[in-house]
Amino acid sequence: MRSDMLELMSIFVQVVELGSFTKAADALQLHRPAVSKSIQHLEDDLGVKLLHRTTRRLSMTAEGEEIYQRAKGLLTDVNDMMAVFSPSQPPRGRLRIDAPLALTHAILIPSLSEFQNLYPQIDIVLTASDRLTDLITEGVDCVIRLGELVDSGFSARHVGRVSMATCAAPSYLDKHGIPLTPDELVHHKAVNFFSEHSREVMDWKYVMNGEIISRRPGSNMLVNNSDVLLSCGLEGLGIVHALRTALEPHIQSGRLTEVLTDYAPVTKSVSVLYPDRRYLPSKVRVFIDWFCDVFARKYQE
Repeated sequence: MRSDMLELMSIFVQVVELGSFTKAADALQLHRPAVSKSIQHLEDDLGVKLLHRTTRRLSMTAEGEEIYQRAKGLLTDVNDMMAVFSPSQPPRGRLRIDAPLALTHAILIPSLSEFQNLYPQIDIVLTASDRLTDLITEGVDCVIRLGELVDSGFSARHVGRVSMATCAAPSYLDKHGIPLTPDELVHHKAVNFFSEHSREVMDWKYVMNGEIISRRPGSNMLVNNSDVLLSCGLEGLGIVHALRTALEPHIQSGRLTEVLTDYAPVTKSVSVLYPDRRYLPSKVRVFIDWFCDVFARKYQE
């Protein structure tokens, strides 16, 4: 293999992403003929044509598309490895994070300015949803998850546990009464949450007489979004069971009333998942360390 193969692949990736030999030459501070010659060398060494070139546009061949994807992954791994082992290289680059909506509102958004101050060269791409994200196919660096984990083949770091609460709007309780035990939930309307991935409705779990019990209250509404769940509860459409951090401001304001306070809701586990790599990119490592620290300082029960 040529000693400059990584350099040739890097030039090829730049040409593809910028869509132009001239733009790639400017970005790399090279002469345009040098860029063109580098692509020719790469094609010769690999024995395939990588690009269709016309006077107006560039497009990849089928082989070029496959080599582009592989080259980009290889270059990312090389850069990540260098960043891990180079103490003079601060964490940098684009960090893609996915987190549940409730934790995004309660933990990430109020604290992200601190992370940005610590690591100004990391650009954050934050997606917030309650669906199950595929780290590999969606190109996400790490995912924050609520609940117990199934064996996914990814590495995981346990962060802690968060409290749950059961609440309803005063208008609902005035009309339907207050449940006094978890068993009475079956006689009430509830706004239940279901997993978009498995279509499974989440049970409500409590500690009763020293044992964990599961209840699935009667429901005339199912939602797959925690923001929608909260809005339904505030409008009096039914009792809701959700993260205490999401419900607490509305309990304090009187818009929601907590019920079943004699029965402790079972807490939910919080974990961070990331691809199982031999060398964890420094941008991912520092984010996970920081998130665990923030959680322990501010949100640990």
